Amino acid sequence: MDRPKHQRGVSLIEVLVAMFVFGIGLVGMSGLMLVSARSKHAAYLRTQVAFLANNMADRMRANPVGVWTGRYNGGAYPVTSGSVECDATTACSPDAVAARDKGLWSQLLASQLPDASAKIECTGVDRVGYDPSAQLAKRPPFGGTCTMWITWTEQGIGRQQNAQAATQSFAWIFQP
Repeated sequence: MDRPKHQRGVSLIEVLVAMFVFGIGLVGMSGLMLVSARSKHAAYLRTQVAFLANNMADRMRANPVGVWTGRYNGGAYPVTSGSVECDATTACSPDAVAARDKGLWSQLLASQLPDASAKIECTGVDRVGYDPSAQLAKRPPFGGTCTMWITWTEQGIGRQQNAQAATQSFAWIFQP
């Protein structure tokens, strides 16, 4: 059965329009996948920050004398000094434990976060009436609080291919 002359080629135009609409949908989906991948990476980095902060807080809880003497305080993380070796035959002093903790944590910080830096500041140990030697048998053994700041660079989440990287920061006040 022949079609009238005015209907010839209509199916081809319908197919082309459908393919055009489908193509626009695919472009939109690819943009959503890009934003999703960047958001997933940002969430991963923030999870790593929480892990790193808890890791150092646990290290500090295990060495209260190092915290009391300010061995963890500093704004130059990651540190570049080498790790201190302690074993069953050579015991570590609280200062050596703090130096080892700082070195190991700095390696984690540098390997897990892009352009990472951190600062730790513990205060309050010098307040009137606080005696660390008397507090050792009690909990918490540290009379003050510590503040930890971690900063890193995160790729922008915008739709542009070259979205600007942004510096992110995490601040946490805790008592080791």
